[in-house]
Amino acid sequence: MTNRWGITIPFEGLSLLEQKAVIERMPDLGYTDAWSAEANATDAFTPLALASQWAPELRLGTAIVPAYTRGPATLAMSAATMAAAAPGRFALGVGTSSNVIVERWNSIPFEEPYKRVRDTVRFLRTALTGEKVKAEYDTFTVQGFTLGAPPAQPPPILVAALRQGMLRLAGRESDGAIINWLSADDVGTVSPHVRQYGQDKEIVARIFVIPDTDPETARGMARWAISAYLNVPVYRAFHEWLGREELNPMWKAWEEGDRKGALAAIPDSVVDDLVIHGPAAHCRERIRAYTEAGVTTPVLAPMVKDQDPAEVVRALAPQD
Repeated sequence: MTNRWGITIPFEGLSLLEQKAVIERMPDLGYTDAWSAEANATDAFTPLALASQWAPELRLGTAIVPAYTRGPATLAMSAATMAAAAPGRFALGVGTSSNVIVERWNSIPFEEPYKRVRDTVRFLRTALTGEKVKAEYDTFTVQGFTLGAPPAQPPPILVAALRQGMLRLAGRESDGAIINWLSADDVGTVSPHVRQYGQDKEIVARIFVIPDTDPETARGMARWAISAYLNVPVYRAFHEWLGREELNPMWKAWEEGDRKGALAAIPDSVVDDLVIHGPAAHCRERIRAYTEAGVTTPVLAPMVKDQDPAEVVRALAPQD
């Protein structure tokens, strides 16, 4: 069992500065971690920088920063700055992101994702120590970069991983893995690929939660999220690897351009496996199933609709 309990920030429904009152109370509620994400809303670092001052007790992490959308030196500077703002309390999570975010939104070729993440981790391992980097990696070249303000304590680096290759990369070359869009039972499939390189490797799981919402509404919200994510090629391949054949009708309908049919084809059983919903006490019990399966740090990702974010944070806190 883990004694860590995290949540994704910033919270939906509040402006960035309105987050302060909620984040300040999180340690007293039993939260140990706050992790950010980066897609099409806030960047990954600014919410954490604010949280580092609002709740100095919290551990902070990115889950994740894309390896493509910042140059290597810029990423090193961002990580070093965040590590200086929260000494010993920051973890850098990097990953491929997706072709949608990298190519469609940022006009960057989504090429050789495995190598790009591997090269980024190797570069950061050296750069964050303050050592001069002059190296030709497979996916980029750095010619004489030295971090001008290296952190006193380089942050741990974790890799977002789905299938075997990236999971093994996470275990072999980083401090652990960040996983998401999987059930508690799936943890037993993915974690051995990471922990073959050390039982102390951290496994952070983003867990989607819809608390205190009636099943019909919750499943409707979850179906939209599942169709949006699991039709992205990297996530489809992940669930095909996991053997989730129940999603074949959804994938077929999506390929045919039938979006309504794709939504309707997602079985309740898959919805209930991948998105926790129901009374808050039930949600907390389901979250603990992930830690019992081997997750080190559960990071809740609430999906809220017409709910007060402060109340959602309180309801999902580990204290009963």
